Order: sequence, then structure tokens, then C-alpha cells
Amino acid sequence: MPDWKLPDEHFLWYKNSSKIEYISSDEKERIHHHGGALVFLNVSTEDSGFYTGQYNRSGQCDNYRVEVNVFDASYKSNEDILWGKIENSDVNKKVPCPDSVTSICDKFNGKFTWYKDFNILKGHHEDNIWIYDASKDDEGIYTCICTWEHNHILYNSSASRRLILLESSSPGEPEILPNREQFADKGAETKLTCSVFCGTNAPKDCKASWHVNGKPFVNTKGYNQTIKTITENPSKKTISTAILTIERVSAGDFSKEYKCVGQSLYGKKSAPFTLKRRATIVPLVIGGLCALLLSVFLAMLVKYFAIDLALLFRPYFPLSRQKDAKLFDAYVVYQTPSGDKAAEDTFCQFMTKILPSVLEEKCGYRLFIHGRDDIPGEDRLELVEDRMKLSRRLMVILTPGSKSGTEVPDICPTSPLNSVGGFDWQVGLHHALMQAEMNVILIQLGDTGPEGYTHLPPGLQHLIRCSAPIRWPESSSSAAMWKSRFWKRVRYLMPAKPASKSTQSLII
Repeated sequence: MPDWKLPDEHFLWYKNSSKIEYISSDEKERIHHHGGALVFLNVSTEDSGFYTGQYNRSGQCDNYRVEVNVFDASYKSNEDILWGKIENSDVNKKVPCPDSVTSICDKFNGKFTWYKDFNILKGHHEDNIWIYDASKDDEGIYTCICTWEHNHILYNSSASRRLILLESSSPGEPEILPNREQFADKGAETKLTCSVFCGTNAPKDCKASWHVNGKPFVNTKGYNQTIKTITENPSKKTISTAILTIERVSAGDFSKEYKCVGQSLYGKKSAPFTLKRRATIVPLVIGGLCALLLSVFLAMLVKYFAIDLALLFRPYFPLSRQKDAKLFDAYVVYQTPSGDKAAEDTFCQFMTKILPSVLEEKCGYRLFIHGRDDIPGEDRLELVEDRMKLSRRLMVILTPGSKSGTEVPDICPTSPLNSVGGFDWQVGLHHALMQAEMNVILIQLGDTGPEGYTHLPPGLQHLIRCSAPIRWPESSSSAAMWKSRFWKRVRYLMPAKPASKSTQSLII
């Protein structure tokens, strides 16, 4: 509050700017000082800035610096220019006029006028205003204006405050919310919750806490208590919650005496709490799940590597070492491609190079392939019948379509009888289907096309329905490697032990 009674000659006021502006004590000036007070008449935004006052007394000089901010009228609703807030839950509200205005009114014997949200309130001319039985409609910005006279000129000084109504509170005795026991596992973390209801809008003095073995709990290593008090919406219930966290439950924690203690403005209550050991089957369930997952994983692993395992172990089983009088491991019959140059190239490459290279050179099997293993001058029908009886498997090479009775380039081991419906197929299917003497290995080169296998003999279609052909992965860079997935599947269907090479002279 400015001191108007000190002599003017003891003060020197000036404005700090690019050029120091000294302020006169002449009361006729718009800005002048009166003792320790700095007076602005008809203040403007240009008056904003830093002002310094020097007070000289008994050879001692004291400096006082003040910042003045003058806002434009458009800032009238800005919170920055308000003199704080009045917020409480009182039924009757008192809004006092700020001291900066009342001091001027007292000095110059001014008159008060009140406004709410910048609308005049008639009949209110005191330095404060009372609002009885206040409601939400009474909230807003209250402005007091003092009209005072100086040198026969009327001036106004004003200040504003915001009124905020808080909802009324209804505190009561603390009520321990039901939660009297908890189960926990030894060695695991657990949280004990103590909740206390203190009334409506009654956060003051509302507190929940834990007592352990008859004493208020104190945080220690591994044990921690957190307390939080909230007022819920929209119920406005005030609830305080204390959470006791035990990082690792020990056997001794189950024998301790726990109490949930609630405190409010109207008293204190407590309730016992029990920590019990949980009878759990979690380890058994986890063990069972682990065993199940392991079994599924092993089953999937075995299924995926079944062929690899069979190829690895079947040479050691007695059944795989049984001998017979067969001279060939497989009799190879095939379709000739249907005029597609790319398909013919793939077919020739597979029949003349890849198939013999892998099964004969790498794996030691003996194959009979017409065009390559024919004996000049021998009767063809007799040759087919004889070699078929001396073979353990019938290997059928399927290609897109067929062109029975036609020839392919000389580099391929072809014969008109090798195509679908030829004598090779008739004898082979007879041995495979009627006499059950031979197992059949089906290999598909290329795409079957829209007609599928409908152009093949019914007997061969039956075999295809019983056992899907192994598709040759022509686009795979590793397809020609004898350890590739394709060749493992073929080897799995071939005899476990290749026919003895020592018998080769018998067929020449």
C-alpha cells in the first residue's frame, strides 16, 4: 500500500527507458509522484515499463524498482490482469475490492461501483460485496471501480477478481471399505490395499494407512507404502487408498498382523487384514503346458524331418538289408512333352543329366531308362517285360500333356512306346495295380495345365489319387543338389539299399 504521507522531497522517481525520464511531484502532471506513491492519471499503454524510486533519508539512499504493465481494453477478460481468485465452498461469499483501489478511494474519498462480468450491479457502493446463498450463476469476474476527484477532474481506478464456487463438502466418520484378506505366493510380489471412505468432497484430513504388528508402517527395503486421496466423479466420494507393496513375500509375512487404519476430520477407525498363502497349481500347470508345447514342437520337428530321419536310420534296420533277385532299383517310364520347346529342354535336361547324376552317380542306384539302356537287336516287348520284373520300383515321369507316338530330339532317351498308353505303361501298371509287385514313384515336371491328369490312363489316374506326384522345383537353384528336399523325398521312396553293381554284367 503506497505511503502518501512521506515528504515529496525525499523521493526521486524516473522511468527506465532509452532516455531516463524524471517524474515530477507536480500534481497537475498526468504522471507524478506523491510521497512514496506513483500516480498515473488517464493511464495509457505507453506508460508500460520499469520505474525506479529513490528514497533519501539521513544520507542513506534506497532504490525501489517497479514494473508497470498497461493492457489494452481488449484484455479485459484476460486472466493475467485479474487480482487472483476467490474459490471456496462457503455458502455466503465475500468479494473484497483489491487494496490498490481501496487505498486510492480512501485517499481521495472516492465512491465505489461494482460490476459482474462487466455489467453494473446496482446498489453496491462499499469496498466489498457479499453474495448470499451463492450458486453457479454467481460465478464470474467481479470488478470494483472507484471514482475519485483530483484537481476538479474525475478519475476511475478499477481492479477485478474471479469468483469460483467449490462444491460443498460433507465429511463424515471414516469407513473402511471391505477387503479384509488377500492371497499371495511365497517369493512373489504382492500389493495390500487399504481403502477408506471419508464422505463427499472431504479430502481434508482424509487418510488411509497401514499398521503392521501394532505399529504404523515405515518404509523399509523391499516394503513400500504409497497413499493417494481422490474425489471420484460424478459421485464426489472422497476415498483415500494406502497400498503396501511387498516386493518378495517371505514366510514371515504370512504371520504378521496387518491393520487398515482410516482417519478423517471426525475420527479414526481400523480393521484387521489377513495375508494368506495361496494354494496354487501354477507350477503344475506350467509344467504341463511346457511338456505339451515340447511334445508339439518335437512332433512338428519329427514330421518336418521325418524323411531325413528315415534316410539316416533305415540302413541300420534288418528289413532294409533284405536281399532280392532284382537287378534294377527303378524302371523309368515317362511322358514326352507336348511340343513346348522350353518344356522339352527341361525334360531332356532332367532325363539325360539330372536324374542319372543324382540317383546313379551320387546315390548309387541303378536305373533302367529306354533309349539309354536298350540292347540293340533284342525284342522290345520281351525287353520291357523282362526288365520290369527285374526292377524294384516303377518311376513315372509326368510332363505337361502328352504326344503319344511322336519322337523327341536324339539327346533324350525316347521311344514311342514310352508315352502314355505305350507298352511300358501297360506292363508297369499291371505289375503295380494287379500283381502289387512294384511300388510307384510319381514325379511331375512342369505345370499340369487346365486339363490336369485327365488325359492319362485310368489306372495311372488311380495311382495319382492315392499318392500325389513329387513336383520338380525347376526354379529352385538347389533343386539339382542330391541333398535337396526334392531328392530326399525321391530317395525316401527308393529302396533302402541300392542293387548290387556286381550284377550289372548279368543284364548285358
